[in-house]
Amino acid sequence: MSKIDTRLNVSPVPPDEIFALNGAYAVDPHPQKVSLGVGVYRTDDGKPWPLPVVQKAEKELVVDDDLFRHEYTAIEGDVPFLGIARDLMFGFEGKQGEEEAKARIGSVQTVAGTGANHLGALFLAHHMKPPTVWLSNPSWANHQTIWELAGVPRKTYPYYHAATRSFDFEGMMSSLESEAQEGDVVLLHACAHNPTGLDPNKEQWVAIADLCERKKLFPFFDSAYQGFASGSVEEDAWAVRYFFNNKPDMEMCVAQSFSKNFGLYGQRVGAFHYCTNRASTTIRDVVVNNLCHLIRGEFSMGPRVGCTIVKKVLTSEKLTADWHQDLQVMSSRIKAMRKALYSELVRLQTPGTWEHIIQQNGMFSYTGLSPKQVYALKDKYHIYLLKSGRASISGLSQKNVAYVAQAIDDVIRNEN
Repeated sequence: MSKIDTRLNVSPVPPDEIFALNGAYAVDPHPQKVSLGVGVYRTDDGKPWPLPVVQKAEKELVVDDDLFRHEYTAIEGDVPFLGIARDLMFGFEGKQGEEEAKARIGSVQTVAGTGANHLGALFLAHHMKPPTVWLSNPSWANHQTIWELAGVPRKTYPYYHAATRSFDFEGMMSSLESEAQEGDVVLLHACAHNPTGLDPNKEQWVAIADLCERKKLFPFFDSAYQGFASGSVEEDAWAVRYFFNNKPDMEMCVAQSFSKNFGLYGQRVGAFHYCTNRASTTIRDVVVNNLCHLIRGEFSMGPRVGCTIVKKVLTSEKLTADWHQDLQVMSSRIKAMRKALYSELVRLQTPGTWEHIIQQNGMFSYTGLSPKQVYALKDKYHIYLLKSGRASISGLSQKNVAYVAQAIDDVIRNEN
């Protein structure tokens, strides 16, 4: 075998677990296979659900026949879209005094939420040089990759209390209080924490905001599920709006995604918002200028079609009302599937406690299943979920929830 002649110094990296799992599911011929891995919404028939409001918007856009629909946008993105995205995130509704608040926010379009997280990490790494970024333990796996590639040292704060399957608020606060240093970034999930489905309550959010302000930490919000988690865009943005409105002397940023709440997974619609403190609004345009410098060197500008759909919906009172109804449909089905799985496990008297499934929120559940049990579910029952026990609740349906519950019951009893 001849030696490879290359200047590269490369080693294999582990495959992404979620996409590898989805690939294995796709080629599994078993008739009762169930996908609880990838984070996309599915109907009760297990099919994708293009939102009805999105389909209406697409039809209207065809009629509009905009000659510029395939043209370049500005480097910062579609400017009207950015104002709409900002207002949705921060709750601006034309009230008195909002212009001063808007002056604190510099916004750019990104390649979905992943791109917003990446751009924000890169910008802070270049211009703020944080000593450390604090990620929840556990967190979305891609957070680790994004900040690693940005070259920022990473630490974790406790988030999940395994024994009680609950949010470890005391552990989080204690860790950040004793170890976080001025200038550190704290990554926070705005709602529907991925992967645990556990969120701080409002009183806890207030305490987290106070700690960040007192210790001069930099909050970085990842908002991937606004409106999808609870069905209410206001409720799911509560933490972001509280930090912004009640801590005006603290800088922060938000990575915003429209993948889940508009069902535009493949369109890659997102925005990044940098919030200055109220004494530094004059640097907002310089911030945007520097963000554009990074964008130009990476992808030149955000994709156009998806943000045009969002813009069409959110500039129409009728379509916006339809969108809110679609959010209710998705969030209600997720809640119903949580309750159905919980009820089946209780009916079967499956060993353990299962209240956490209905106490958690959003697309994912941290089931508490061990890696061994997860592998048994895949090998014996063709049920696919992450080895951490994270399950995508949208993969459940009235047709398969009893099968999944029976499988969980079986692997737990056989292990015991």
